[in-house]
Amino acid sequence: MTPEQLQAARDRTIPDVIAGGLRVLFCGINPGLMSAATGHHFARPGNRFWPVLHTSDFTPRQLKPAEQGELLAYGLGITNVAARATARADELSEEEMREGGRLLEATVRRYEPRWLAVAGITAYRVAFGEKKAVIGPQERTIGATRIWALPNPSGLNAHWTVETMAEEFGRLRAAAAAAASSPSGVTPV
Repeated sequence: MTPEQLQAARDRTIPDVIAGGLRVLFCGINPGLMSAATGHHFARPGNRFWPVLHTSDFTPRQLKPAEQGELLAYGLGITNVAARATARADELSEEEMREGGRLLEATVRRYEPRWLAVAGITAYRVAFGEKKAVIGPQERTIGATRIWALPNPSGLNAHWTVETMAEEFGRLRAAAAAAASSPSGVTPV
């Protein structure tokens, strides 16, 4: 991929990987330029989403970004808070993030996943106006959908390793599995 091809992808959008009734709908901040250029979520080689998804046992093997459609067979999907592609998430305005939160809420109400997992605590705080939110399960719900704030898997997030992110993703996986096996579909976390 040339620098010119990447720059040409600026402001593009990519389709969600989504269906009704998913176990977990993962939500990135916004597509990066590599994702927009390829049409695949979390496509930048340094992004740790796909390794963490596998290491935390959400998938039986590490999927490649081009295999993102296979997530639906595992009851998983992907969307974003903000739709437009940028080189860095900090290129998005707070208003774009808040509007993205409103649109995300409508998407969640339409598709009704059991869990919405926002990958990026700052994105969650801004999009939903939850300034004191921390990583983990949130009190807020969207209808019957529970919300979990996850660490941002970007390679730029040096505070979290693949291993520590996989532990947090694994906590979400366990909560989603427990909710699926509960008669009411709800399990306290």
